[in-house]
Amino acid sequence: MFGLGWPEVLALVVIALLVFGPEKLPQAAAQAGKTLRQLRQMANNARNDLQENLGPEFRNFDPADLHPKNFVRKHLLQDLEDDWNRPAVEPDHSSYSDPLTPAHDELGYGEIPPYDHEAT
Repeated sequence: MFGLGWPEVLALVVIALLVFGPEKLPQAAAQAGKTLRQLRQMANNARNDLQENLGPEFRNFDPADLHPKNFVRKHLLQDLEDDWNRPAVEPDHSSYSDPLTPAHDELGYGEIPPYDHEAT
């Protein structure tokens, strides 16, 4: 709940009790709840209006994606996570030929590798 633990919530209740008094505390809590519901309803209406007016190409648009943390995670780090979670695939060297290195067979034990006198 907003990063608050039980000691913080208890301290807020005690402070509210001291500020408003036991007579007006239920009225203040009801007013705070009503205001919170109205704010939540206004935010939902604004999000729905935005999604309706943007058109079908923004069907999956979520305003929370515009938050910097979510934006970076979605657009920059998602590719890295996909690469990290992708299973490793062994390359197939049978059809691969690198034009810069000449094709050669594996050297056996004790064989001397070829030496190019013109290259050095």
